[in-house]
Amino acid sequence: MAVEESGPGAQNSPYQLRRKSLVPRRTAAASATGASTSSTEAFGHRAKRARMSIKSHDLPAAPAEQYLQQKLPDEVVLKIFSYLLEQDLCQAACVCKRFSQLANDPILWLRLYMEVFEYTRPMMHPEPGRFYQVSPEEHEHPNPWKESFQQLYKGAHVKPGFAEHFYSNPGRYKGRENMLYYDTIEDALGGVQEAHFDGLIFVHSGIYTDEWIYIESPITMIGAAPGKVADKVVIENTRDSTFVFMEGSEDAYVGYMTIRFNPDDKSAQHHNAHHCLEITVNCSPNIDHCIIRSTCTVGSAVCVSGQGACPTIKHCNISDCENVGLYITDHAQGIYEDNEISNNALAGIWVKNHGNPIIRRNHIHHGRDVGVFTFDHGMGYFESCNIHRNRIAGFEVKAYANPTVVRCEIHHGQTGGIYVHEKGRGQFIENKIYANNFAGVWITSNSDPTIRGNAIFNGNQGGVYIFGDGRGLIESNDIYGNALAGIQIRTNSCPIVRHNKIHDGQHGGIYVHEKGQGVIEENEVYSNTLAGVWVTTGSTPVLRRNRIHSGKQVGVYFYDNGHGVLEDNDIYNHMYSGVQIRTGSNPKIRRNKIWGGQNGGILVYNSGLRLTLSLYFYLYIL
Repeated sequence: MAVEESGPGAQNSPYQLRRKSLVPRRTAAASATGASTSSTEAFGHRAKRARMSIKSHDLPAAPAEQYLQQKLPDEVVLKIFSYLLEQDLCQAACVCKRFSQLANDPILWLRLYMEVFEYTRPMMHPEPGRFYQVSPEEHEHPNPWKESFQQLYKGAHVKPGFAEHFYSNPGRYKGRENMLYYDTIEDALGGVQEAHFDGLIFVHSGIYTDEWIYIESPITMIGAAPGKVADKVVIENTRDSTFVFMEGSEDAYVGYMTIRFNPDDKSAQHHNAHHCLEITVNCSPNIDHCIIRSTCTVGSAVCVSGQGACPTIKHCNISDCENVGLYITDHAQGIYEDNEISNNALAGIWVKNHGNPIIRRNHIHHGRDVGVFTFDHGMGYFESCNIHRNRIAGFEVKAYANPTVVRCEIHHGQTGGIYVHEKGRGQFIENKIYANNFAGVWITSNSDPTIRGNAIFNGNQGGVYIFGDGRGLIESNDIYGNALAGIQIRTNSCPIVRHNKIHDGQHGGIYVHEKGQGVIEENEVYSNTLAGVWVTTGSTPVLRRNRIHSGKQVGVYFYDNGHGVLEDNDIYNHMYSGVQIRTGSNPKIRRNKIWGGQNGGILVYNSGLRLTLSLYFYLYIL
């Protein structure tokens, strides 16, 4: 019979840590006398404990009521928690305030997070089709690792070699039933089709070669790796298109990976239908933060074709490809934003056959051909792109193409800036076109673009060059500082040039020659090194209501059979005469104000206009 300990040593008894009952203990004598009835009591109900009228919280605290966990240091509790998985941690956080604080420790969740997802920065997924990494120190959430874990939790993981280990150790990974593991991307896509999970696929570090990735459902596939994710997750094909998006893949998402097409025979003709990304009719996937490379010389890296093909491609790098970078054709559309497109063997972007994309804030540079090429009725809206240092023109328009180009910078082209030819059209509005080796804008062969509100400056040749039956509306531009004429019109070209400022050129302002024509009205032409306007060799422009002033030589210069109409202009303050006419030239000059010329108002010499033609003159000359 155990006897209750008493005295000073009772406080050190191990039993002292147990909670004491509020009901008084039975005495040893009572236990002895009641032993004979214990067998009968076993078959009946135990006697109820006596109710106490006093409430437990009114009792003085006994030493046994102190929890042992309160005496444990935080480091010990955190060490214990470090062996728990995510669901166990969440349950532990519900125990008490202290456990809640410790179970939400960012270091614990960082370890778990990197074990599952490998990311070294939290990958946030606030809504479908949107992923972005954040800096833990700057994120508004106190524990971004846990927040990201919750957002990414239900998904399948492609992690070669890990699936067998995962399913062979169910006890080790108890609580992760919502995670699935596969060895190949094809197997994971099969799991989506069989509805094993909702379609979120994480592709972990590695090189995945020659898998057949045909996407015809709204899956989400994202790379998962430490550091720069897209560099560590590589998906390539050597025989067929690496990714093919088909009808049914509306709102599919592929992001944070390298996508390569790397055929053994890089010039085999059948590869012209093979690409890194092939996006077909009636699908609109999202491609985000991908690196896209193709070594094939006969097909583009990205091909978007067909009615209803309307992808969103953002933050991708399409570079170092041996053919075209991005090809949009056959009524395809799409949104293409914030991409890096460089060093491609042919054009960075092709738009053809009624393709009509929206292309914003792309960086298109150092191409081995043209930067952007629109042709054969290609269209598109190009906004705020930076296009520079391409081997041919920064932007080429041909064969009834009609793009709209707004607020782009087109500069340092190894030939020209914008080249419109063979009946090309287009709207070029509020762009900066500068420092190109040839003319900032070329217009030729019956092309008819609108060039409006641009700054065209510091070209190594002319500003705008219109030749070979070129047309076009050149309106409200600021053209200055070019090595040759601000605007040059020749060989039967007939543009409309109005409301421009043409100034501070190293050559003349406007140069019309070799039977050039055109209507040149309401421009301001000033401070050019040579003549403000030159008209020569059979040219017949109409110059009307212009302000031509402050030139360093002649205001308007007709020579070598230069003709045309000069009317209602203000021509003043030139270093030489306001108007010079010579060598067979015969313009019609009327209702002009010509004043302030240091060498006279009108100078006619060397078989220039005869005095008998003075009937055409209605001049105001000071």
